[in-house]
Formats: sequence, C-alpha cells, structure tokens
Amino acid sequence: MSEKKTVERKSNKADLLDDVSTSNAGNVSLKEYNKTAPFSFNKDNYKLLLIGLAVNVLGYILMIGGANEDPNEFDGEMFSTMRITIAPMLIVAGFAIIIYAIMKKPKATK
Repeated sequence: MSEKKTVERKSNKADLLDDVSTSNAGNVSLKEYNKTAPFSFNKDNYKLLLIGLAVNVLGYILMIGGANEDPNEFDGEMFSTMRITIAPMLIVAGFAIIIYAIMKKPKATK
C-alpha cells in the first residue's frame, strides 16, 4: 500500500535554524553565514537610488504650476509640453532607475 511520512513540527526558531545549518550547503551554519554574508546594497546602489529620487523630484517640480487666477480666462501655459509630456516621462524614468538600483546585484569580490 502507501506509506505515510510524518513530519515533526519544530517548536522553536533554534530548532529550525539547526535544521537549516545542517543542510548540504557546505556544512556552514546559518549563524556563521550571517556574520560573513555580503550586504545586498553597496555604494553604487545608493548612488543610483539617490539619482532616481532626484529625477523623480525634478519631474514633480516641472509639473507644478499652471494655475490661472481668473477662472473665466484660458491660459495655455497649463497644457505646455513640459507639464504634459516631459515631466511624466521624468517621473517614470526616476521610478525605473530606483527599481534598477534595488534589483542590481553588487559585483562579486574575491
């Protein structure tokens, strides 16, 4: 017939960490790996993140304005190419740069 395997539930976090540390990953404990593991964000990632933020802020600043003091008067400045086309493109580009900065892996060191 069929054999049913029973899975023992671990009651605390230390038992779970011990199981992970004894896996086939080179017999290195998880606690030791955490001490030597490289951080995902480095200097280049932070630079790209700040550049993306600056591009976003610039896009939002370019979108500001265009209000008319007299509601009965039409002012074409509100619908300028800068506010309708360029500023939203900058905002989308800023978000793309931020996403790239987050997803970029640091270069491997020897």
